Amino acid sequence: MEEVLYHRALEIVEDVCVGCAHCMRVCPTEALRVRGGKARIHPEWCVDCGECYRVCPTRAIRVRDDDFSKIFDYKHRVLLVPTVFYAQFGSRYSRDNINGILGMLGFTEVCPVEQSVDLLMDEVNDYVHNSKNKPVISSFCPAVTRLIQVRFPSLVDNVLQLLPPLELSAQFYKRRYVQENGNDEGLGIFYITPCIGKIAAVKSPVGGYTSPIHGVINMDYIYNKVLLALKNRVDIVSEPLVKSSLSSKGILYPTTGGESVNVDAKCLAVDGLASVIDILERVENEELKGIDFLELRVCDESCAGGILLFGNRFMISDKMKGYAATIPDVHELVPEYKKYCSAVVHMERVEPRSLVKYDKDIEVAIRKMESARELRKVFPGIDCGACGAPSCTAHAEDVVKGLSDVNACIFLRTKYEKRGEIDSDEAIKIMEFIWGKDRFEKK
Repeated sequence: MEEVLYHRALEIVEDVCVGCAHCMRVCPTEALRVRGGKARIHPEWCVDCGECYRVCPTRAIRVRDDDFSKIFDYKHRVLLVPTVFYAQFGSRYSRDNINGILGMLGFTEVCPVEQSVDLLMDEVNDYVHNSKNKPVISSFCPAVTRLIQVRFPSLVDNVLQLLPPLELSAQFYKRRYVQENGNDEGLGIFYITPCIGKIAAVKSPVGGYTSPIHGVINMDYIYNKVLLALKNRVDIVSEPLVKSSLSSKGILYPTTGGESVNVDAKCLAVDGLASVIDILERVENEELKGIDFLELRVCDESCAGGILLFGNRFMISDKMKGYAATIPDVHELVPEYKKYCSAVVHMERVEPRSLVKYDKDIEVAIRKMESARELRKVFPGIDCGACGAPSCTAHAEDVVKGLSDVNACIFLRTKYEKRGEIDSDEAIKIMEFIWGKDRFEKK
Protein backbone atom coordinates (compact mmCIF):
# COMPACT_ATOMS: atom_id res chain seq x y z
CA MET A 1 0.00 0.00 0.00
CA GLU A 2 1.02 3.62 -0.53
CA GLU A 3 2.38 6.05 2.03
CA VAL A 4 -0.29 7.23 4.49
CA LEU A 5 -0.97 10.95 4.12
CA TYR A 6 -4.13 10.98 6.26
CA HIS A 7 -4.54 9.58 9.75
CA ARG A 8 -6.40 6.30 9.75
CA ALA A 9 -8.19 5.30 12.96
CA LEU A 10 -8.48 1.61 12.05
CA GLU A 11 -5.94 -1.14 11.58
CA ILE A 12 -6.21 -4.82 10.68
CA VAL A 13 -4.70 -7.40 13.01
CA GLU A 14 -3.36 -9.95 10.52
CA ASP A 15 -3.09 -12.80 13.03
CA VAL A 16 -6.85 -12.50 13.70
CA CYS A 17 -8.06 -11.73 10.16
CA VAL A 18 -9.41 -14.75 8.28
CA GLY A 19 -9.88 -12.99 4.95
CA CYS A 20 -13.65 -13.46 4.95
CA ALA A 21 -14.19 -10.34 2.74
CA HIS A 22 -17.11 -9.07 4.84
CA CYS A 23 -15.32 -5.74 5.28
CA MET A 24 -14.47 -5.46 1.59
CA ARG A 25 -18.13 -5.71 0.60
CA VAL A 26 -19.41 -2.91 2.84
CA CYS A 27 -16.72 -0.27 2.26
CA PRO A 28 -18.33 2.79 0.58
CA THR A 29 -15.10 3.84 -1.16
CA GLU A 30 -13.82 0.35 -2.11
CA ALA A 31 -10.74 0.90 0.05
CA LEU A 32 -10.34 -2.79 0.99
CA ARG A 33 -8.90 -5.79 -0.84
CA VAL A 34 -8.07 -9.36 0.12
CA ARG A 35 -4.50 -10.40 -0.58
CA GLY A 36 -2.69 -13.45 0.80
CA GLY A 37 -5.82 -14.42 2.68
CA LYS A 38 -5.86 -11.14 4.67
CA ALA A 39 -7.82 -7.91 4.33
CA ARG A 40 -5.78 -4.86 3.31
CA ILE A 41 -6.82 -1.21 3.66
CA HIS A 42 -5.94 1.31 0.97
CA PRO A 43 -5.15 4.20 3.37
CA GLU A 44 -5.84 7.06 0.96
CA TRP A 45 -9.36 5.86 0.22
CA CYS A 46 -10.46 5.02 3.76
CA VAL A 47 -12.94 7.53 5.26
CA ASP A 48 -13.09 5.95 8.75
CA CYS A 49 -16.84 5.34 8.57
CA GLY A 50 -16.41 2.16 10.63
CA GLU A 51 -18.65 -0.06 8.50
CA CYS A 52 -15.86 -2.64 8.23
CA TYR A 53 -15.49 -2.61 12.02
CA ARG A 54 -19.20 -3.32 12.43
CA VAL A 55 -19.26 -6.42 10.22
CA CYS A 56 -15.91 -8.08 11.06
CA PRO A 57 -16.84 -11.48 12.57
CA THR A 58 -13.45 -12.07 14.20
CA ARG A 59 -12.85 -8.54 15.58
CA ALA A 60 -9.71 -8.34 13.47
CA ILE A 61 -10.25 -4.62 12.86
CA ARG A 62 -8.94 -2.59 15.77
CA VAL A 63 -9.43 1.03 16.79
CA ARG A 64 -6.24 3.10 16.94
CA ASP A 65 -7.03 5.43 19.85
CA ASP A 66 -4.65 7.05 22.35
CA ASP A 67 -3.12 5.31 25.34
CA PHE A 68 -5.18 6.28 28.40
CA SER A 69 -2.05 6.77 30.52
CA LYS A 70 -1.20 9.73 28.27
CA ILE A 71 -3.54 11.91 30.36
CA PHE A 72 -1.05 11.89 33.24
CA ASP A 73 1.49 13.77 31.12
CA TYR A 74 -0.54 16.90 31.99
CA LYS A 75 -1.25 18.66 35.28
CA HIS A 76 -4.72 19.94 34.38
CA ARG A 77 -6.69 17.28 32.49
CA VAL A 78 -9.91 18.41 30.80
CA LEU A 79 -12.29 15.72 29.55
CA LEU A 80 -14.83 16.62 26.87
CA VAL A 81 -17.80 14.26 27.24
CA PRO A 82 -20.54 13.86 24.59
CA THR A 83 -24.11 13.56 25.84
CA VAL A 84 -24.47 10.09 24.32
CA PHE A 85 -21.97 8.81 26.89
CA TYR A 86 -24.28 9.52 29.85
CA ALA A 87 -27.33 8.21 27.97
CA GLN A 88 -25.89 4.67 27.95
CA PHE A 89 -26.17 4.29 31.73
CA GLY A 90 -29.28 3.16 33.56
CA SER A 91 -31.44 5.69 35.39
CA ARG A 92 -30.10 4.57 38.78
CA TYR A 93 -26.71 6.09 37.95
CA SER A 94 -26.71 9.89 38.17
CA ARG A 95 -24.51 12.20 36.13
CA ASP A 96 -22.87 13.31 39.38
CA ASN A 97 -21.83 9.74 40.16
CA ILE A 98 -20.54 9.21 36.62
CA ASN A 99 -18.55 12.45 36.76
CA GLY A 100 -17.16 11.43 40.13
CA ILE A 101 -15.81 8.20 38.67
CA LEU A 102 -14.30 10.13 35.75
CA GLY A 103 -12.52 12.29 38.33
CA MET A 104 -11.17 9.21 40.09
CA LEU A 105 -9.85 7.95 36.76
CA GLY A 106 -7.64 11.04 36.66
CA PHE A 107 -9.50 13.96 35.08
CA THR A 108 -9.49 17.30 36.89
CA GLU A 109 -12.28 18.92 34.86
CA VAL A 110 -15.28 17.39 33.04
CA CYS A 111 -17.20 19.36 30.41
CA PRO A 112 -19.97 18.58 27.89
CA VAL A 113 -18.93 18.66 24.24
CA GLU A 114 -22.17 20.28 23.12
CA GLN A 115 -21.81 23.48 25.18
CA SER A 116 -20.70 25.30 22.02
CA VAL A 117 -23.88 24.46 20.06
CA ASP A 118 -25.67 27.67 21.12
CA LEU A 119 -22.89 29.83 19.67
CA LEU A 120 -22.52 27.63 16.60
CA MET A 121 -26.19 27.65 15.55
CA ASP A 122 -26.23 31.44 15.19
CA GLU A 123 -23.20 31.15 12.91
CA VAL A 124 -24.75 28.27 10.95
CA ASN A 125 -27.89 30.25 10.20
CA ASP A 126 -25.86 33.22 8.96
CA TYR A 127 -23.68 30.94 6.83
CA VAL A 128 -26.61 29.11 5.22
CA HIS A 129 -28.41 32.37 4.53
CA ASN A 130 -25.37 33.87 2.75
CA SER A 131 -23.95 30.79 1.03
CA LYS A 132 -24.09 30.55 -2.76
CA ASN A 133 -23.40 26.81 -2.71
CA LYS A 134 -26.68 25.09 -1.87
CA PRO A 135 -27.42 22.83 -0.26
CA VAL A 136 -24.93 23.56 2.51
CA ILE A 137 -23.77 20.22 3.97
CA SER A 138 -23.17 19.98 7.72
CA SER A 139 -19.54 19.54 8.82
CA PHE A 140 -20.56 17.77 12.04
CA CYS A 141 -19.98 14.16 10.93
CA PRO A 142 -16.30 13.71 9.96
CA ALA A 143 -17.00 10.49 8.06
CA VAL A 144 -19.41 12.40 5.80
CA THR A 145 -16.80 15.09 5.17
CA ARG A 146 -14.17 12.49 4.28
CA LEU A 147 -16.65 10.63 2.11
CA ILE A 148 -17.24 13.84 0.15
CA GLN A 149 -13.48 14.41 -0.19
CA VAL A 150 -12.90 10.93 -1.60
CA ARG A 151 -16.07 9.95 -3.46
CA PHE A 152 -17.84 13.26 -4.14
CA PRO A 153 -15.02 15.82 -4.57
CA SER A 154 -17.23 18.10 -6.69
CA LEU A 155 -19.25 18.83 -3.52
CA VAL A 156 -16.43 20.04 -1.24
CA ASP A 157 -17.53 23.67 -1.64
CA ASN A 158 -20.93 22.71 -0.22
CA VAL A 159 -19.43 21.61 3.10
CA LEU A 160 -20.15 24.05 5.94
CA GLN A 161 -16.94 25.96 6.67
CA LEU A 162 -17.55 26.16 10.41
CA LEU A 163 -15.88 24.10 13.13
CA PRO A 164 -17.99 21.33 14.71
CA PRO A 165 -19.05 21.60 18.39
CA LEU A 166 -16.21 19.34 19.58
CA GLU A 167 -13.49 21.65 18.27
CA LEU A 168 -15.22 24.83 19.44
CA SER A 169 -15.57 23.46 22.98
CA ALA A 170 -11.92 22.42 22.96
CA GLN A 171 -10.96 25.92 21.82
CA PHE A 172 -13.06 27.44 24.61
CA TYR A 173 -11.36 25.50 27.39
CA LYS A 174 -7.89 26.10 25.95
CA ARG A 175 -8.43 29.84 25.50
CA ARG A 176 -10.02 30.26 28.90
CA TYR A 177 -7.10 28.39 30.52
CA VAL A 178 -4.56 30.58 28.72
CA GLN A 179 -6.46 33.69 29.81
CA GLU A 180 -6.33 32.58 33.44
CA ASN A 181 -2.78 31.16 33.48
CA GLY A 182 -0.88 33.13 30.86
CA ASN A 183 -0.08 30.06 28.73
CA ASP A 184 -1.31 26.51 28.10
CA GLU A 185 1.53 24.79 29.93
CA GLY A 186 0.26 21.78 31.85
CA LEU A 187 -3.11 21.70 30.04
CA GLY A 188 -4.27 18.48 28.42
CA ILE A 189 -7.61 18.27 26.61
CA PHE A 190 -9.11 14.84 25.95
CA TYR A 191 -12.26 13.59 24.27
CA ILE A 192 -14.36 10.43 24.65
CA THR A 193 -15.40 9.43 21.14
CA PRO A 194 -18.50 7.44 20.15
CA CYS A 195 -17.11 6.75 16.68
CA ILE A 196 -13.94 6.13 14.72
CA GLY A 197 -14.36 9.08 12.38
CA LYS A 198 -13.81 11.63 15.16
CA ILE A 199 -10.46 10.06 16.04
CA ALA A 200 -9.27 10.64 12.49
CA ALA A 201 -10.82 14.13 12.46
CA VAL A 202 -8.85 15.20 15.53
CA LYS A 203 -5.58 13.71 14.25
CA SER A 204 -5.97 14.95 10.67
CA PRO A 205 -8.48 17.84 10.71
CA VAL A 206 -9.72 19.46 7.51
CA GLY A 207 -10.08 23.12 6.63
CA GLY A 208 -6.53 24.29 7.44
CA TYR A 209 -7.09 23.67 11.15
CA THR A 210 -5.02 22.25 14.01
CA SER A 211 -6.99 20.69 16.87
CA PRO A 212 -6.14 21.65 20.47
CA ILE A 213 -7.23 18.18 21.62
CA HIS A 214 -4.32 16.14 22.98
CA GLY A 215 -5.91 12.70 22.97
CA VAL A 216 -8.98 10.73 21.95
CA ILE A 217 -10.30 7.90 24.12
CA ASN A 218 -12.40 4.98 22.91
CA MET A 219 -15.86 5.32 24.50
CA ASP A 220 -16.26 1.57 24.78
CA TYR A 221 -13.09 1.41 26.90
CA ILE A 222 -13.98 4.17 29.35
CA TYR A 223 -17.67 3.20 29.57
CA ASN A 224 -16.73 -0.25 30.87
CA LYS A 225 -14.34 1.25 33.42
CA VAL A 226 -16.99 3.64 34.73
CA LEU A 227 -19.76 1.02 34.75
CA LEU A 228 -17.61 -1.44 36.70
CA ALA A 229 -16.85 1.20 39.33
CA LEU A 230 -20.53 2.13 39.60
CA LYS A 231 -21.61 -1.49 39.97
CA ASN A 232 -18.99 -2.05 42.66
CA ARG A 233 -20.16 1.11 44.44
CA VAL A 234 -16.68 2.52 44.60
CA ASP A 235 -16.38 5.40 47.07
CA ILE A 236 -15.78 8.65 45.20
CA VAL A 237 -12.79 10.33 46.81
CA SER A 238 -11.69 12.73 44.06
CA GLU A 239 -14.36 14.80 42.34
CA PRO A 240 -13.46 16.84 39.25
CA LEU A 241 -14.53 20.38 38.51
CA VAL A 242 -17.71 19.95 36.45
CA LYS A 243 -18.92 22.54 33.93
CA SER A 244 -22.33 20.98 33.31
CA SER A 245 -23.99 23.92 31.57
CA LEU A 246 -26.01 22.65 28.60
CA SER A 247 -29.05 23.69 26.61
CA SER A 248 -31.76 21.46 25.22
CA LYS A 249 -30.58 22.21 21.68
CA GLY A 250 -27.10 21.07 22.71
CA ILE A 251 -28.43 17.77 24.04
CA LEU A 252 -30.40 17.12 20.85
CA TYR A 253 -27.69 18.26 18.41
CA PRO A 254 -26.06 14.79 18.08
CA THR A 255 -29.44 13.13 17.38
CA THR A 256 -30.95 12.84 13.91
CA GLY A 257 -32.71 16.12 13.14
CA GLY A 258 -31.24 17.84 16.19
CA GLU A 259 -29.03 20.09 14.10
CA SER A 260 -31.33 20.94 11.20
CA VAL A 261 -34.31 21.77 13.43
CA ASN A 262 -32.42 24.90 14.51
CA VAL A 263 -31.62 26.05 10.99
CA ASP A 264 -34.03 28.67 9.66
CA ALA A 265 -34.16 27.30 6.12
CA LYS A 266 -35.43 24.35 4.09
CA CYS A 267 -33.57 21.37 5.61
CA LEU A 268 -33.26 17.63 5.21
CA ALA A 269 -31.85 15.33 7.94
CA VAL A 270 -30.50 11.95 6.77
CA ASP A 271 -28.79 9.17 8.72
CA GLY A 272 -27.33 5.80 7.72
CA LEU A 273 -24.47 5.34 5.25
CA ALA A 274 -26.53 4.00 2.34
CA SER A 275 -29.04 6.86 2.62
CA VAL A 276 -26.27 9.45 2.91
CA ILE A 277 -24.59 8.15 -0.26
CA ASP A 278 -27.93 8.17 -2.10
CA ILE A 279 -28.53 11.82 -1.13
CA LEU A 280 -25.00 12.89 -2.10
CA GLU A 281 -25.43 11.20 -5.49
CA ARG A 282 -28.65 13.12 -6.00
CA VAL A 283 -26.97 16.40 -5.06
CA GLU A 284 -24.07 15.66 -7.41
CA ASN A 285 -26.51 14.89 -10.24
CA GLU A 286 -28.52 18.05 -9.42
CA GLU A 287 -31.61 16.00 -8.66
CA LEU A 288 -32.20 17.47 -5.19
CA LYS A 289 -33.97 20.79 -5.56
CA GLY A 290 -35.16 23.35 -3.02
CA ILE A 291 -33.01 22.19 -0.08
CA ASP A 292 -30.84 24.77 1.66
CA PHE A 293 -29.20 22.65 4.36
CA LEU A 294 -28.34 18.96 4.62
CA GLU A 295 -27.73 17.32 7.98
CA LEU A 296 -25.96 14.08 7.06
CA ARG A 297 -24.82 11.48 9.60
CA VAL A 298 -23.18 8.17 8.64
CA CYS A 299 -24.48 6.26 11.69
CA ASP A 300 -28.12 5.23 12.07
CA GLU A 301 -29.68 7.45 14.75
CA SER A 302 -26.63 9.68 14.38
CA CYS A 303 -24.19 9.63 17.34
CA ALA A 304 -26.53 7.39 19.32
CA GLY A 305 -25.62 4.71 16.79
CA GLY A 306 -21.86 5.25 17.01
CA ILE A 307 -19.94 2.00 16.73
CA LEU A 308 -18.11 2.52 20.03
CA LEU A 309 -21.30 2.81 22.09
CA PHE A 310 -22.54 -0.03 24.25
CA GLY A 311 -26.28 0.66 24.49
CA ASN A 312 -29.17 0.36 22.02
CA ARG A 313 -29.19 3.39 19.71
CA PHE A 314 -32.95 3.91 19.86
CA MET A 315 -33.02 3.80 23.67
CA ILE A 316 -30.03 6.15 23.87
CA SER A 317 -31.68 8.62 21.50
CA ASP A 318 -34.95 8.46 23.42
CA LYS A 319 -33.16 9.06 26.71
CA MET A 320 -31.40 12.11 25.29
CA LYS A 321 -34.71 13.55 24.09
CA GLY A 322 -36.24 12.95 27.51
CA TYR A 323 -33.38 14.74 29.26
CA ALA A 324 -33.52 17.65 26.79
CA ALA A 325 -37.16 18.25 27.76
CA THR A 326 -36.09 18.97 31.36
CA ILE A 327 -33.52 21.73 30.75
CA PRO A 328 -33.63 25.29 29.30
CA ASP A 329 -33.12 26.11 25.64
CA VAL A 330 -30.10 28.32 26.43
CA HIS A 331 -27.34 27.95 29.03
CA GLU A 332 -25.42 30.55 31.03
CA LEU A 333 -21.99 30.05 29.40
CA VAL A 334 -23.08 31.36 25.99
CA PRO A 335 -21.65 34.88 26.57
CA GLU A 336 -18.29 33.35 27.55
CA TYR A 337 -18.29 31.14 24.46
CA LYS A 338 -18.89 34.20 22.30
CA LYS A 339 -16.02 35.97 24.04
CA TYR A 340 -13.49 33.18 23.54
CA CYS A 341 -14.63 31.42 20.35
CA SER A 342 -16.32 33.87 17.98
CA ALA A 343 -12.99 34.60 16.29
CA VAL A 344 -12.17 30.92 15.62
CA VAL A 345 -15.51 29.46 14.55
CA HIS A 346 -14.72 29.60 10.83
CA MET A 347 -12.44 27.17 9.04
CA GLU A 348 -10.95 27.16 5.56
CA ARG A 349 -12.32 25.38 2.50
CA VAL A 350 -12.35 21.59 2.68
CA GLU A 351 -10.07 20.26 -0.05
CA PRO A 352 -10.75 17.09 -2.07
CA ARG A 353 -8.44 14.17 -1.42
CA SER A 354 -5.55 14.34 -3.89
CA LEU A 355 -5.74 10.71 -4.98
CA VAL A 356 -3.52 9.31 -7.69
CA LYS A 357 -5.92 6.69 -8.99
CA TYR A 358 -4.08 5.60 -12.13
CA ASP A 359 -0.86 7.55 -12.60
CA LYS A 360 0.72 10.92 -11.80
CA ASP A 361 1.28 11.52 -15.52
CA ILE A 362 -2.07 12.69 -16.90
CA GLU A 363 -1.55 11.12 -20.33
CA VAL A 364 -0.64 7.76 -18.78
CA ALA A 365 -3.60 8.05 -16.40
CA ILE A 366 -6.01 8.63 -19.31
CA ARG A 367 -4.67 5.59 -21.17
CA LYS A 368 -5.03 3.42 -18.08
CA MET A 369 -8.54 4.73 -17.47
CA GLU A 370 -9.52 3.78 -21.03
CA SER A 371 -7.93 0.35 -20.56
CA ALA A 372 -9.92 -0.18 -17.37
CA ARG A 373 -13.12 0.82 -19.17
CA GLU A 374 -12.47 -1.74 -21.91
CA LEU A 375 -11.51 -4.38 -19.38
CA ARG A 376 -14.78 -3.97 -17.52
CA LYS A 377 -16.58 -5.16 -20.65
CA VAL A 378 -14.68 -8.45 -20.45
CA PHE A 379 -15.57 -9.15 -16.81
CA PRO A 380 -19.00 -10.68 -15.97
CA GLY A 381 -20.24 -7.64 -14.00
CA ILE A 382 -21.68 -9.65 -11.11
CA ASP A 383 -19.26 -8.30 -8.44
CA CYS A 384 -18.74 -11.70 -6.82
CA GLY A 385 -15.54 -10.64 -5.01
CA ALA A 386 -13.69 -13.90 -5.76
CA CYS A 387 -10.88 -11.83 -7.30
CA GLY A 388 -10.21 -10.19 -3.93
CA ALA A 389 -11.69 -6.86 -5.06
CA PRO A 390 -15.18 -5.60 -4.14
CA SER A 391 -16.41 -5.17 -7.73
CA CYS A 392 -15.55 -5.89 -11.36
CA THR A 393 -14.84 -2.18 -11.80
CA ALA A 394 -12.41 -2.17 -8.86
CA HIS A 395 -10.70 -5.30 -10.23
CA ALA A 396 -10.30 -3.69 -13.68
CA GLU A 397 -8.68 -0.66 -12.07
CA ASP A 398 -6.35 -2.90 -10.03
CA VAL A 399 -5.29 -4.78 -13.18
CA VAL A 400 -4.34 -1.67 -15.18
CA LYS A 401 -2.40 -0.37 -12.15
CA GLY A 402 -0.47 -3.64 -11.93
CA LEU A 403 -1.95 -4.57 -8.57
CA SER A 404 -3.79 -7.68 -9.75
CA ASP A 405 -3.88 -10.26 -12.56
CA VAL A 406 -6.67 -10.26 -15.14
CA ASN A 407 -6.94 -14.02 -14.56
CA ALA A 408 -7.87 -13.39 -10.94
CA CYS A 409 -11.41 -13.25 -12.31
CA ILE A 410 -12.71 -16.77 -11.75
CA PHE A 411 -15.01 -16.56 -14.77
CA LEU A 412 -12.24 -15.59 -17.19
CA ARG A 413 -9.89 -18.11 -15.65
CA THR A 414 -12.41 -20.94 -16.00
CA LYS A 415 -12.94 -20.01 -19.65
CA TYR A 416 -9.18 -20.01 -20.30
CA GLU A 417 -8.73 -23.32 -18.48
CA LYS A 418 -11.50 -24.83 -20.58
CA ARG A 419 -9.73 -23.68 -23.75
CA GLY A 420 -6.37 -24.96 -22.46
CA GLU A 421 -4.84 -21.49 -22.37
CA ILE A 422 -3.98 -21.68 -18.67
CA ASP A 423 -3.04 -24.75 -16.61
CA SER A 424 -4.30 -25.70 -13.16
CA ASP A 425 -0.98 -24.91 -11.43
CA GLU A 426 -1.12 -21.30 -12.61
CA ALA A 427 -4.77 -21.03 -11.61
CA ILE A 428 -3.94 -22.31 -8.12
CA LYS A 429 -1.09 -19.80 -7.74
CA ILE A 430 -3.47 -16.94 -8.59
CA MET A 431 -6.00 -18.10 -5.99
CA GLU A 432 -3.26 -18.55 -3.37
CA PHE A 433 -2.06 -14.99 -4.04
CA ILE A 434 -5.55 -13.71 -3.25
CA TRP A 435 -6.87 -16.03 -0.58
CA GLY A 436 -3.66 -17.50 0.92
CA LYS A 437 -2.07 -20.94 0.68
CA ASP A 438 -3.67 -22.25 3.86
CA ARG A 439 -7.14 -22.30 2.30
CA PHE A 440 -5.99 -24.78 -0.30
CA GLU A 441 -4.07 -27.05 2.06
CA LYS A 442 -6.83 -27.78 4.55
CA LYS A 443 -8.27 -31.29 4.46
